Amino acid sequence: MRRLVDIVLLFKEYLLLIFYVLISLLLLALNDAPQIRTIRSLTLATIGAVESAFGFIPNYFELRSENTILREQNLSLSEELIRLREAKLENDRLRQLLALKERSPFTYVAATVVGKTMHLLQNTITLDVGEGDGVRPNMPIVTEGGLVGRVLSTSSRYAIGQILWNKDFRASAKVERGRVDAILQWEGGEHLSLKNVAKTQDVLIGDLVITSEYSTIYPSGIKIGIVSKTSQTPGALFQTIEVAPSVDLSRIEQVFVIMHTADSARVALEQKHTK
Repeated sequence: MRRLVDIVLLFKEYLLLIFYVLISLLLLALNDAPQIRTIRSLTLATIGAVESAFGFIPNYFELRSENTILREQNLSLSEELIRLREAKLENDRLRQLLALKERSPFTYVAATVVGKTMHLLQNTITLDVGEGDGVRPNMPIVTEGGLVGRVLSTSSRYAIGQILWNKDFRASAKVERGRVDAILQWEGGEHLSLKNVAKTQDVLIGDLVITSEYSTIYPSGIKIGIVSKTSQTPGALFQTIEVAPSVDLSRIEQVFVIMHTADSARVALEQKHTK
């Protein structure tokens, strides 16, 4: 208590000043004399003019809050835009695949690539279809762009596919323009190789390469790629021919498995006469 009294005595002048100012303001508010009304009007006008003059200065805390809300909305819109773009791309791919299915005489099973290896000598893809969908080993795998590979093995729900970028891949191929037959295989890198093409055969850069009717696995006429390079080595019997695949194997997401199996009678007869 003593301490409170000492503080009051120490600041008594200031306390009295505050008390008198409050009393004065109260009397001014209660006084309705014309002079007092004029003072009140001038005071309010002055305060209004000051507020109007400094009204352009933004409130820092309001701007910060508004900026946070706008950033959250921008992030939400960006995520929505990405989802819509992905949906459009998937829709475009499916429309292309369906167009392929409508044009072809074969029966197809649509599949999604759920796994892939792209850095080995025996590159493969994993598909979300299997024996339960009618998929069997050696059935061709394609997209709207052309040949992807063939089914290697299956389970009830999944299938492993051998793609063109696999050292064990082989296919009977044909150069469409010149009707030149060859064996297609992969020897590393992004391009394929056409083998057993004699130097006298007419093969040019830009020629389309397709599967031939001599294959027991792949139906004839499936697009494989475009001849990207030809060269001849002195003394060699055959040309060196590179083929750029028509399908970007590193980016495939949806494919079709062709419900096509080799004619067992033909395979048995050919094997009998090759022994």
